[in-house]
Amino acid sequence: MHTLMGVRPRELVGELMDDPALKAAEHRRALRGLARVNAISRSAHYVWRGLVPLLRGIVGREARVLDLASGGGDVTCGLQRIADGANAAVRFDGCDISRLAVDTASQAAALQGLGCKFIEHDLSSGALPSGYDAMVCTLFLHHLETDAVADLLGRMADACGAVVVDDLRRSRLGEAAAWLGTRGLSRSRVVHVDGPRSVRAAFTPGELRALAERAGMRGTTISRHFPFRMQMTWSRDA
Repeated sequence: MHTLMGVRPRELVGELMDDPALKAAEHRRALRGLARVNAISRSAHYVWRGLVPLLRGIVGREARVLDLASGGGDVTCGLQRIADGANAAVRFDGCDISRLAVDTASQAAALQGLGCKFIEHDLSSGALPSGYDAMVCTLFLHHLETDAVADLLGRMADACGAVVVDDLRRSRLGEAAAWLGTRGLSRSRVVHVDGPRSVRAAFTPGELRALAERAGMRGTTISRHFPFRMQMTWSRDA
């Protein structure tokens, strides 16, 4: 029998944000809401913390990192601000399937005077953009079917030397927190609906590790952090 602290089977339900018919105004409102959620969750901080050890072998040149499914670019820009503040020679770019998201992210980077570049790219199949030392992915894997997650992880490992994945952990308590948190941080109906759905579609640390191994990623490290999230790091040289 499940309790409030228990974990129920994964339930993947289409999210409103993924609907190509979503109106532009609703999409923009949702991106702003997600940016607030990411800010409170300190998403960029945690991704940076996981990424830094993986980039230490890159010396004498700028390291290049690609943020997959970068949405409105708040995490990508946040990472670039952290790197610039630390005088670290790291350049962050982003890609997303949504033209509106790419435009929103590009405008945000320009307003902040950041060098981040954003491109439109469909991650569902085919080769990933080349020329990057590392790839990061935040709050995206739970949108995908299980087989598609293993496929994407494998393509990430083929395309670069280091990977950081930061996503939700599935739990009943996390679902309750998502219901409350999304309503406290955003007026977007999309965010209110998709928040709890995202938690129900998320993986557990054990499930994510198994998918990484299936993708040929050996030696992954998975840790948990606030709020009800987990992070997987992998390096080809580990």
